[in-house]
Amino acid sequence: MRNNTNPGGVDRSSRRLLLLFGVFLIAMNLRAPFTGVAPLLDMLKATFDLNAAQAGLLITLPLLAFSIVSPFAASLATRFGLERTLMMSLIIIAGGIFVRSSGSGIGLYIGTAIIGGGIAIGNVLLPSILKRDFPERVASLTAAYVLVMGCTAAGLSTLAVPFAHMENSDWRLALAASVLLPILAALAWLPQLRSSGPTTMSNKKAAGQGRIWHSPLAWQVTLFLGLDCFLYYVGVSWLPAILRDASFTEAQAGSMHGVLLLSTALPGLVLIPLAPRMKDQRHAACLLALSIMIGLMGLHILPSLAVLWIVFFGFGAGGGLILALSFVSLRTVNASDAAALSGMSQCIGYLLAATGPTLVGSIHDASGGWGTPLIVCAALSIAMAVVGLLAGRNVQVTLDVASRPVRVR
Repeated sequence: MRNNTNPGGVDRSSRRLLLLFGVFLIAMNLRAPFTGVAPLLDMLKATFDLNAAQAGLLITLPLLAFSIVSPFAASLATRFGLERTLMMSLIIIAGGIFVRSSGSGIGLYIGTAIIGGGIAIGNVLLPSILKRDFPERVASLTAAYVLVMGCTAAGLSTLAVPFAHMENSDWRLALAASVLLPILAALAWLPQLRSSGPTTMSNKKAAGQGRIWHSPLAWQVTLFLGLDCFLYYVGVSWLPAILRDASFTEAQAGSMHGVLLLSTALPGLVLIPLAPRMKDQRHAACLLALSIMIGLMGLHILPSLAVLWIVFFGFGAGGGLILALSFVSLRTVNASDAAALSGMSQCIGYLLAATGPTLVGSIHDASGGWGTPLIVCAALSIAMAVVGLLAGRNVQVTLDVASRPVRVR
């Protein structure tokens, strides 16, 4: 009689599927808990008598938290292990959601900042998990989890206002409902804490994390992510105002904002099958940045076709994020280096993103319209295309010996 021919292989395959399921559930928590606030801003402004700047801070605070916390995520993973640190990020997100939903104005802001800190850890470390456990499928899996991330954010944003207006409900329950996301992810992640596989990262990371800041290739990846995030959050913040100035109604502007969120998820459907066939990502990075430019200039020149231009913009920005996160793994040789590059790129990238809405708003106020801000952002998308041609090369930075790129064969 014959026993199972390869029980160890079956068990390993099951563990990888369970790990991947956990990765996707964690990804569901990396945008939705803070982007879901945007549809409720008018309600929050009325409740707490907030002005526009104070309300906008609820969107900016998580981005600042991303920038501040990201450089420390790799150190936490080195000390506690990738799996345990990711579980910690879910606990922090859940705690922040409870604080934000407490009903007080102070709790609203403190909870939002806590959520941003938890998301920052997950943002940095998910690419390291993919680099360590799925090195042969980094690009396609990154596209898949960004697709999950975008769809969850769009879904929660769509449900937030109807949920808040349900009988016996309000904005607090609408915001608190998102706590189900980190709870479900934490339950699915529990088996990874008992995993017999590698759970920690090399201590060589500490030296590499310092050298990463001296690598031209690391800066190219960082600037690509930073410019993409800058343009994306400018669009998320100001698109309704741009459309209202172009004679669209408030309801139409709100619907098109939802189109923007959905269109940022669309590139995942293209890049999941396409990514494994790419020898490098130069052309994809350039084309996605030019898609952003077409969307911005279209809104400036022919705003009556706004839906078309929004899809161009969203597709380019969403695809740019997928490529930028893929670069973190594709441009490094191991999980430790990936965590170091992820921390650097997201620190600078989200700092740029946090300044974007305010800076572009100031240009609008100074120029008296949206023409100049749109042209400035279109010029930045061209710069993003140039940077993408450099970051998309098939080379890797090695931090164990020197911070110079090595061509991948």
